[in-house]
Amino acid sequence: MMIAIIVIAVLMVVAALFWLHSQGELRVHMVIATILGVFFSVLVGTGLFALAFFSDKSGHDQQVTDATRGRDKH
Repeated sequence: MMIAIIVIAVLMVVAALFWLHSQGELRVHMVIATILGVFFSVLVGTGLFALAFFSDKSGHDQQVTDATRGRDKH
């Protein structure tokens, strides 16, 4: 799963750099900032989404919902 996410992040970086190049000249600082920004944004976004998905599937979310419902009844 992580390999697929990393491949997607790399593809997004390539697409962003291609688009930026089509808009004008690329400087070294812009390339470095784009690589770091896009790559880590995709990793963090997909990582948080995966955590939310697995948390729901594991039943942890239901335990919190049940605990708060029981507290509201009192």
